[in-house]
Amino acid sequence: MASIFLSPSVQEYNKYLTGGDEEQYMNLIADAMMPYLEASGIYVTRNDPDEPLSAAIAASNAGVYDLHLALHSNASPESLSGPDVYYYRDSIRGQEAATVFANNLKWLYPIPDLVTIIPNTLAELRRVTAPAVLLELAYHDNYFDVEWLKNNIDAIAYNLSVSVADFLGVEFVTP
Repeated sequence: MASIFLSPSVQEYNKYLTGGDEEQYMNLIADAMMPYLEASGIYVTRNDPDEPLSAAIAASNAGVYDLHLALHSNASPESLSGPDVYYYRDSIRGQEAATVFANNLKWLYPIPDLVTIIPNTLAELRRVTAPAVLLELAYHDNYFDVEWLKNNIDAIAYNLSVSVADFLGVEFVTP
């Protein structure tokens, strides 16, 4: 059975421009993903939102997962916009997964050219044993991005769930 460790942000201190916070909205997306992933026969484990990032990394490494997927939103003093798809720079499987997610997000995000793939060495990418992708789905200090994210929770969850199934090579099933 295919498996995923789903790690929505624990950063409630990252406030959204129009109310709410990163932890709240990333957990809403993760909640909306669960029925799709389970219907597709994908075993899902989630981080505990009351625990720090180090606990999510430890929990991911305590199991055997085909993918570690971190859900985040970003901030920029330059008012950037668009999803950023990060993978550990030394992981071929991570890069493959990032490509699947980026290609699918380009179908959903209103300005596809702003979807970027970025190799990185962030701890949640570097320290987990499973191939990992960290999605910065929108910039929470950009009004356009915040409104897009808040108004598309279900569409984002659907898109990400299709991406998970595509990467894991399982048939995507709607509940």
